[in-house]
Amino acid sequence: MPARRIRQFFAAALCALLVLTGCSGGDGSVPVVVGETARGGTATVAEANAFSSFNPYSTAGNTDINSKIGYITHSGFFYLDNNSVVVRNDKFGKFEKVSDDPLRVRYTVNEGVSWSDGAPVDAGDLLLAWAAGSGYFDDADAAAGTGTRYFSPASDTSGLAGTMLPELGDDGRSITLEYTRPYADWEVAFDVGLPAHVVAAKSGLNDEEDLVDLIRDSPRGNPGNPRPNPELKRVADFWNTGFDAGSLPEDPALYLSNGPYIVQDMVPGVSLRLVRNRDYTWGPEPWLDEINVRYTGNAEEAVQALRNGRADIISPQPAAGLQELFAGLERQGNTVERYSQSGYDHLDLEFSGPFADRDVREAFLKTVPRQEIVDAVVGGLVPGAAPLNSHVFLPGQPKYDETAQDNGSTGYGGVDIEGAKELLEGARPAIRILYNRDNPNRTKAFALIRDSAERAGFTVVDAGRGSSDWAEALAGNGHDAALLGWIGSGLGVSRVPQIFRTGAGSNFNGFSDAGADRLMEELAGTSDLARQDELLADIDRRVWENAYGLPLYQTVGTTAFSARITGVKTSPGPLGVWWNAWEWRLV
Repeated sequence: MPARRIRQFFAAALCALLVLTGCSGGDGSVPVVVGETARGGTATVAEANAFSSFNPYSTAGNTDINSKIGYITHSGFFYLDNNSVVVRNDKFGKFEKVSDDPLRVRYTVNEGVSWSDGAPVDAGDLLLAWAAGSGYFDDADAAAGTGTRYFSPASDTSGLAGTMLPELGDDGRSITLEYTRPYADWEVAFDVGLPAHVVAAKSGLNDEEDLVDLIRDSPRGNPGNPRPNPELKRVADFWNTGFDAGSLPEDPALYLSNGPYIVQDMVPGVSLRLVRNRDYTWGPEPWLDEINVRYTGNAEEAVQALRNGRADIISPQPAAGLQELFAGLERQGNTVERYSQSGYDHLDLEFSGPFADRDVREAFLKTVPRQEIVDAVVGGLVPGAAPLNSHVFLPGQPKYDETAQDNGSTGYGGVDIEGAKELLEGARPAIRILYNRDNPNRTKAFALIRDSAERAGFTVVDAGRGSSDWAEALAGNGHDAALLGWIGSGLGVSRVPQIFRTGAGSNFNGFSDAGADRLMEELAGTSDLARQDELLADIDRRVWENAYGLPLYQTVGTTAFSARITGVKTSPGPLGVWWNAWEWRLV
């Protein structure tokens, strides 16, 4: 039986994307008063990371919290439920396959769907989403150092890159994509993104019509004959970074909504408040009037906030030793749910600097105490927890055990300090490790890796950053290795090229393997699940052979919510409980 897929949002999750988690008076049970649900009211959610961008589709903005806020402030043609089943939103619009050969898909937004400034959601918005997600205009040649990469989406562009310039419908609300080759994930390949009229104005164009003309008149990029396009570059630059914000922008155009909620205000690094979008009628109707989001990366603080009534829903990043805290929440009358996420934490090495030498990469990986990290982070939460031994499969998927036996992971089954020293031959490389300092689990992993690697002669430099800016640093050159996590939706296969394809949006470490690229190209075009599994196993093997890095462990999810709120349903994917936030209601 072919394995179920993991697909990143970040993350992050993406991105859909891959995707960078009154006083009780003690632990005794307290009475729970159950009444009828009522529309309105306010709920508070504790989140581990701080919000940083109103563009969760970009490489820099593709974090878990940005994706959650982006999801609840945007609507589209479909969403995924907690079983990773595609749910079409016919109130927003429809999409339909109009031809198999060639593959043609038409998207139509319903009349009356609008942004929160009153502008209609239209074909211009669809065309901009396609331009940003397709890489159609890129003419960059990384090896030659020539040309331009315009938009920087976090998602894999190989699917939409196989489309022609879209046809716009006469109604002004529709667009048709034609693929030049088969694409397995076509059903979840495309949706509405950012408001085109805002991007047009902020990049110096007269209006959205000018943006549409610019996209339609610009030629497809040709790395063999690169031609600068300054107007398109200004548009892409604003799309890439213009919506980044740690505080509420003065211009409301930078945080428009076409979804059930709108961001009302923000306290940098502390909280964010969402209010109901009263004009929203093109999707599930929300129950709550307001949702407050408070940031706390500390699991103990999140638990205490729920116990004391300062939070209604928490999804802290679980760690070893917290079982009794969660048990205390249950005794208090709260609901606690534990589950395996469709995500994992990992250590990635840059393919430049000291790690340009494969022997140095292999030496460093031999020092990583993966079992110690597992014990420190998820020990006790998962019986018999062990390191993850695949870059593409998760434990419990039918292909995982077979793949882990011959993909090369057995060479990193334990710490081998002497083997690392032999490979280094007396060298003492300095290695800068980037990680989220506000994430206790990543802090533990960094300390364990540092202490072990220094035994082999490495000098490990702390390059960690805070939760609001560490993800942006992934695309920079201020580190040699990074600790991060991916979490996917469980649907499709595009997560793999999103991370491992040469030049892909979430390929942060410069990994490039021509053989793997060919396998990923075939993967994107096949819908045969058994063949997909074979290709994924081959890609996994090539990643291990290159000493790419190390998967550490499958992440564990824990959600707890109080008896005063109902409608909360957990999801193993990147949105967690947020996938159905419109159903949350007070008791």
